[in-house]
Amino acid sequence: MPSGPLAGVRVIDLTAMVMGPYCTQIMADMGADVIKVEPPQGDDTRYVSVGPVPGMSGVFVNVNRGKRSVVLDLQTDPGTRALRALLETADVFIHSMRARAIAKLGFGYDDVAAINPGIVYTNCYGYGRRGPDRDRPAYDDTIQAECGLPAVQQQLTGEADYVGTIIADKVTGLTALYATTMALFHRERTGEGQEVEVAMFETMASFMLVEHANGALFDPPLGPAMYPRTVAPNRRPYRTSDGHIAALIYNDKHWNAFVDAVRPPWANESYATLAQRAGQIDIIYGLLAETMKQRSTQEWLDLLRELEIPAAPLNTPGALFDDPHLNAVGMFETVDTPYGPVRFPGVPTWFSHTPGRVAGPAPELGADTAAILDELGLAVDGVAGSG
Repeated sequence: MPSGPLAGVRVIDLTAMVMGPYCTQIMADMGADVIKVEPPQGDDTRYVSVGPVPGMSGVFVNVNRGKRSVVLDLQTDPGTRALRALLETADVFIHSMRARAIAKLGFGYDDVAAINPGIVYTNCYGYGRRGPDRDRPAYDDTIQAECGLPAVQQQLTGEADYVGTIIADKVTGLTALYATTMALFHRERTGEGQEVEVAMFETMASFMLVEHANGALFDPPLGPAMYPRTVAPNRRPYRTSDGHIAALIYNDKHWNAFVDAVRPPWANESYATLAQRAGQIDIIYGLLAETMKQRSTQEWLDLLRELEIPAAPLNTPGALFDDPHLNAVGMFETVDTPYGPVRFPGVPTWFSHTPGRVAGPAPELGADTAAILDELGLAVDGVAGSG
């Protein structure tokens, strides 16, 4: 039985790709009954990467674990009737269709609230409906570009680049998660359902401006919208005599400990305080880079950790599966599935009374259609567009 903090919550998940499914995957791990509604061809993410069987790519399996899959053709009357019946039983409805498309199907907020007034209805959009871009399609790459990430990378490396992860999808998925659970908390207190909107562009604009708003926050502006430390050209992993190391010798405590232990010849009073160093941060990074070349990675790790200065080796994503700390805290869970054992990266949070856990395998397409419709007292015929 689910034991997480969302045990007893039913989520009807009409999302696809990564943004919405990542949100609902976490809800499933936290105990929610997540019913994934898919079209007859399935979520496109089933087919975007390698997998043990067709339609079960690694990306899909990870962000849809622990859910139940029901196939409904929402272009047909039986399909739409089945979704309405599901919504009557739900606490949350979350979708990632554009506003006009979901309204055309008859499942806009007003339609769904008429079926279930207490429902929390979460829209996951590219752009918020109150703006002129509301009907534009959006993907992670285009949102990265619009929110300024490639421009920041260009400041840092000289090239306009995307970052090497689908950060807009994942940050927006996390935002949808907290927005939805906040609405559930409000309903718990008041009994009142509501509509929630989470847009990729607005989410990533807010995310980027946390530090990069900087001097542009003020009226009149006191400087450009850019945080100098993170775009300093010399801000990169330090090359050592035999590899690389990441380290941040930043605040006064860490700086003084490093200088006292290493005695670099360039250390002087012009670098004595954090404010002084922040004003010439790229010079500082360059000086430290030259010093780091003088010892091995392990020598630096031993010294910096002894001094309690943040330092780490450079891992690959694959190396995380063998990381001693992650394995000690039980980060990975192996789940037996119909397509073989899967070692999932597990729940990164800890609860003393209501812990979550990997909710189970990802469903094969439509695996739960008959069982779910039977729960509702409905026939399977015609819901997937056949018969």
